Amino acid sequence: MEVINLLHCSLLISNPDSQAIVPWLVESLPAITQQDSLFRLSYRLRPEATWDNGLPVLARDVAFTLRVLNCPGLPTEFARAQYGFVRDIELDKTDPRRFTLLCSSASPDIVLASGDYSILPEYSLDSAGTFRAVPLPLLRSDTAEALRRYPALRAFAARYQQAQLGRHPERLPGCGPYRLKSWESNRYLVLERKPNWWADTLASAPPWLQAKAPRIDYQVIPDNATAILALRSGSLDLYPMPPAHDFNRLKASADTARLAFYATDSYDMLVAGFNTERPHLQDAATRRALSLLFNIPDLMQATHPGLAYRSVSLINPHDRLAYQDSLPDLHFSPAEAQRLLRLAGWQRRADGRWWRGSMGPLALQFSYQAGATEHETIALQFRASAASLGIPVQLRPAEAGMFRQQLQAGTTDLFIRRTSGNPFGYNFTPLLHTRGIGLYNYSRFSHPKADRLIEAIVAEPDPRRHARLLKRFQELLRQESPLVVLYFTRNRLIATRQLQAVRPLSVRPGYDVLSLQLTSPQP
Repeated sequence: MEVINLLHCSLLISNPDSQAIVPWLVESLPAITQQDSLFRLSYRLRPEATWDNGLPVLARDVAFTLRVLNCPGLPTEFARAQYGFVRDIELDKTDPRRFTLLCSSASPDIVLASGDYSILPEYSLDSAGTFRAVPLPLLRSDTAEALRRYPALRAFAARYQQAQLGRHPERLPGCGPYRLKSWESNRYLVLERKPNWWADTLASAPPWLQAKAPRIDYQVIPDNATAILALRSGSLDLYPMPPAHDFNRLKASADTARLAFYATDSYDMLVAGFNTERPHLQDAATRRALSLLFNIPDLMQATHPGLAYRSVSLINPHDRLAYQDSLPDLHFSPAEAQRLLRLAGWQRRADGRWWRGSMGPLALQFSYQAGATEHETIALQFRASAASLGIPVQLRPAEAGMFRQQLQAGTTDLFIRRTSGNPFGYNFTPLLHTRGIGLYNYSRFSHPKADRLIEAIVAEPDPRRHARLLKRFQELLRQESPLVVLYFTRNRLIATRQLQAVRPLSVRPGYDVLSLQLTSPQP
């Protein structure tokens, strides 16, 4: 996402300093009016905004982007869930830069999401304008009918897939401040500042419309020791998110005249999830019992000493309005877990195994990404705690691609994953709504009340009512326990003093890349 935001622009962007959403490609935040049951979010694109070839960024590019996000034949399931509130788009007949989004709500979460996607160039991907005739509401409501009436959709989807833009980003022009100069998969990626980026013409550009570094080199260094050596030798200027133990060790021993260390609270969290479709994990009482087998304080100390903090839910405890502080922290207690298992109907037989009627014995598979030491530590601790109660746990480390397949297919009982929030909005649809199953709802959690709360949270415009809904949602999650938030981690950065005033941020990537600047030119 960091590189995407340097190559491309969205309508809106977050300002981490004020924790507010600000205009990026557009002149201002949308003007909002209501029309019957829909809300009209009206935008106007900045007249200065252009593509790399000098053509202006126009409203039809926004309309094209929304159609691509809903195009059958493309992997757009996440986009359809995330941006499903956009029912249609209207282009102004007199101003090619003005457009209106017709949305189901105008809550802060909706306003944020209404401009939170990279705008694609119609001239490059659909020069004939074949998409213009396809109604967005039809794409959203009936893909089969859309394909029947507009067979060109299949051809477009095939061309888009064949372009392999994910593996060949140089094939997709952008309107961001950088262009891709060179790259090699799993080795490096070099971005070069455009000499005449459109935002350079603004009289007094805000920080998010400035880009100071003439060149940014990303190096893929899989070995931590090699990365630290490169940092010390001066061939690396910034090392984001080093392992917590190494960060602490270096901070205590390194020459701070040459290296600077930054740690900021973040919105990244580590989550343990239960597959709620598994027969032995379908009831909430069993999941609540198993949740008590994570020794969270010890795990924080073992994996992130001094660089993690607890939370009772997916809401960061720093959000004092929305955080449900009346919920107690989960306490590690195998004895209490055993008592709750019995209340859930499980009985321990003479051989030490647990059965519930004909279901049993209770045994679990625990999946996590191979090579992730932090995940393995958690899985080993849980396995030991479960073993003390006679519950066998099989560990299933898998390489990243296989692990993702396991999660999406629901072929494991428990899993560890890292997820991230932000201070700007709460849309749990991909993560915990029924519609998110097969996307990012890896716990395969489906609960009518949860679905209604998620939808109400996204749609609620009043901050206090919004906070009350979030608190109710946190209470429901504790009751149903589809997942356990183990802890939030702190962003960690190590930078050489060659960099001027690195700005650490609470949101990903953990620093302001646009403000990076060397104290003196590199030779």
